[in-house]
Amino acid sequence: MPLFSIPKEVAVGTAMLGVAFATGVLAAKRYPLLGFGTHKPPRGFGKSSPLSQYILDHSLREHPILKKLRMLTADHPFGMMMVSCDQAQLMANLVKLIKAKKVLEIGVFTGYNALNMALVLPDNGRVVACDINEDYAKIGKPLWKEAGVEHKIDLRIKPAIQTLDELLANGEAETFDFAFIDADKESYNEYYEKCLRLVKKGGIIAIDNVLWNGRVLKPRKDDLAAQCIHHLNEKLLRDARINISTLPMGDGVTLAFKL
Repeated sequence: MPLFSIPKEVAVGTAMLGVAFATGVLAAKRYPLLGFGTHKPPRGFGKSSPLSQYILDHSLREHPILKKLRMLTADHPFGMMMVSCDQAQLMANLVKLIKAKKVLEIGVFTGYNALNMALVLPDNGRVVACDINEDYAKIGKPLWKEAGVEHKIDLRIKPAIQTLDELLANGEAETFDFAFIDADKESYNEYYEKCLRLVKKGGIIAIDNVLWNGRVLKPRKDDLAAQCIHHLNEKLLRDARINISTLPMGDGVTLAFKL
């Protein structure tokens, strides 16, 4: 689709991704030295990689309370489930770029990224945060309050599909500016389709773990998660309803820009 036929914010955002892509090629992992991820890094980028640390030292601008929550989550047995801090920062920048007011998050865990996005939303902004485990979210909720953004985060503890269907039934189709999908991989396609209905034209859907530690290259028959992600990746490439960019940050993130 010609550049002039898409919203200005999307065009600018897509241009920004060239820089993000270059950074992602170097980073391409969740940095264990910061408490993220168990995914195998590219050759030469280990825990003590000076270049990996250099990238973070010269690009990461993390709110003090975000850092506090990140360090708390790093000590959690499932701390590797949290989005990487550099990826979260990119999403916050995109949320600011498109002047978002309504955001969807599918998969909250301890609430690092819900806090990340709430911090950049206007005071009347809202993050509808979907999860099925309130115990994890309880780790982050006191810090949401400490940051003064608790009123912006609408935590829904129930299956995300149910919440998305309720939003659609309440007439909220095409009212969200941004959506982030990072939950059970077997439901990714259904999450994507419902988010596409809920996000307005010019909005962005970010989909995490699209590389699935490289298992998308040859998904095994017994690896349903890898198969589902691979099928969605193939679908996104052909989907005329969106423009896409896939970045090798963390475990891979695809940004879908709704046309």
